[in-house]
Amino acid sequence: MDENLLSSGELGAPLKFLTSLAIGLLLGLQRERTPSAKAGLRTFALVALFGTASGLIADAAQSTWIIATSLVLVGLMIIAAYRHEGDRTEADSGTTTVIAVLLCFGLGVMVWYDRSQLAVAVAIVATVLLHFKTELHGFSERLSQRDLASILQFAVLTFIVLPLLPDRGFDPYGVLNPHHIWLMVVLVSGVSLAGYLALHLVGPGKSQLLIGAFGGLVSSTATTLVYAREGRAQPARAPSGSVIIAISNLVVLARLAVISAVVAPGAVHVTLPVFGCGLVLGAVPLLNRLRTAMIVPDLKVLELSNPTQLRVALGFGAIYAIVLVGSAWLSERAGSQGLYAVAVVSGLVDVDAITLSSLNLFAGGGVTAAVAVTAIGIAYLAAVAFKLAVVLVIGGIDFLRRVALALLAPALGIVAGLLLFA
Repeated sequence: MDENLLSSGELGAPLKFLTSLAIGLLLGLQRERTPSAKAGLRTFALVALFGTASGLIADAAQSTWIIATSLVLVGLMIIAAYRHEGDRTEADSGTTTVIAVLLCFGLGVMVWYDRSQLAVAVAIVATVLLHFKTELHGFSERLSQRDLASILQFAVLTFIVLPLLPDRGFDPYGVLNPHHIWLMVVLVSGVSLAGYLALHLVGPGKSQLLIGAFGGLVSSTATTLVYAREGRAQPARAPSGSVIIAISNLVVLARLAVISAVVAPGAVHVTLPVFGCGLVLGAVPLLNRLRTAMIVPDLKVLELSNPTQLRVALGFGAIYAIVLVGSAWLSERAGSQGLYAVAVVSGLVDVDAITLSSLNLFAGGGVTAAVAVTAIGIAYLAAVAFKLAVVLVIGGIDFLRRVALALLAPALGIVAGLLLFA
């Protein structure tokens, strides 16, 4: 064994083998609880150790073929165990266990090559997937053709369209960057898709909290319109409808906080306190409403547009591009006041667009974090004003009284947060 191996690998070898042992035991513990599996604690532990040993030997011999040969041997071993086991049940074809064993070997090799942290993370994820087999099967069975189409459409938007777009600006301000614009479309579509799928999987009669939360992820404005209309048509459902609207309005703030942290982490020292004030103040009337509102078993579940449809994605991309150019142009000529004017108009249409454009200006050095978050706050206030108008027109004055405080409280929290932190 050469000196480099002794100096860098030999001293850490015991720890690496212990890590591999822990990974093998973790995966093996789950398989041990599966009666039909032909590999358990001992097999997985030994396979992980064998993977690490193969890495060590391959380093010493300077031949990666040793690892490849060992992987083939492990695969043949576990396949032979299933093929020649006479009492194998039809419930387990062995495919899952075979793949798990091969993965365990690969993780053991990763540990030897100083990828212990990643190997442990992958082992945990794999164990979760193995453990929640029934729940995952149930989830897939509840997915409709429309849900599967949504996932495929999102994959097209992300992995086919996005890489093909040029990554440079095509306007005097450098903000009309097709790759960046579509990346924001993918980000917003991904968050909305999660809520969209969850809404369809929830089904009727589920918790108001879930319906309100998922509705806020997809479209809080559409959620407000649907339940305001239902509250007016069926007064018995008004209490639950008002709670759902309040929850969806709060989720918008949580959504904006997450998007801000992802897009502009340098502004979190301003964005998080401001959004936090809105969430805290908005939670007070919501908690009071949750104690008094009835849960209606057959409460209507939202039917919203698929956020990954090309038409919807292009629509958001167009709005975002317009807001981007308008924000840059007015910011250059009228300073922060110009950006605030765009925020008022954009907030009536789409809060996400002005949020992303303001953060983009901040990232490019066009505005400060305080100005960017103020623009987002103004857009949120404009959106709240629009929702109050929708509730009044669609739901009537009685329904407005139910939701006014729940909508205004987070708005007041945003104002307080802007005064304190921005």
